[in-house]
Amino acid sequence: MNPTLVFDIETIPDIAGLRVLHGLDARVSDAEVAEMAFQQRRQKTGSDFIQHHLQRIVAISCVLREGDNFKVWSLGGLDEDEGSIIQRFFDGIDKYTPQIVSWNGSGFDLPVLHYRGLIHGVQCARYWDMGEDDKEFKWNNYISRYHMRHLDLMDLLAMYGGRANAPLDDLAKLIGFPGKLGMDGSKVWEAYQAGQLADIRNYCETDVVNTYLVFARFQMMRGNLSRDGFKRECDLVRAELAKLDVPHWREYLAAWPEMRN
Repeated sequence: MNPTLVFDIETIPDIAGLRVLHGLDARVSDAEVAEMAFQQRRQKTGSDFIQHHLQRIVAISCVLREGDNFKVWSLGGLDEDEGSIIQRFFDGIDKYTPQIVSWNGSGFDLPVLHYRGLIHGVQCARYWDMGEDDKEFKWNNYISRYHMRHLDLMDLLAMYGGRANAPLDDLAKLIGFPGKLGMDGSKVWEAYQAGQLADIRNYCETDVVNTYLVFARFQMMRGNLSRDGFKRECDLVRAELAKLDVPHWREYLAAWPEMRN
């Protein structure tokens, strides 16, 4: 059975890119560049959301479930550049050909990875194969919306209709998982400016574990896990997180009561 790779990214405004596009020099601070971009988007769309290609990736967190093993980590070191961590992500896909699982990955994470990978000259032939090199990929590839090699769980549960999308945090908490702890996506830029990249990565890791646990629940719903199998999966995740014995996982486990059903 192919491994399962669940992933999540965290981003900040691409300050260097915004300087290039708007002809801004060092006299304009990073915070002012970002605020200018937010104001422009608010005027145009009513939202602070900056376009995908101007979202700089500062964390990619992953859960790998393979055989009897469960692993959660963030790619790259704290001082590693954006292009390098994106390349690491796609190198893993080239090496293992996993099923990749996301929450809103089709709407956000993957388009950002595509644009930023293009900017940095990242190579990822296996990911982009749609049957040219491997005929099996014609019918099940990472790119097509309705294929399962990439499963955007939010998109599928909403029946591919945006009006029915649900927040991951809500679903996780309603099922009985901890959900978000201490931060959300809107606070990432503020945390980054304060030098809290480690906290951002920790937050991203807890979010990717939430995604994995909701995916496990989905696997039970679709008959790929029995109820006992789902409970064993939760027990495995608890046990592996406990072994890590670091503050964000201790907090996460303390917020995770025994499942109601």
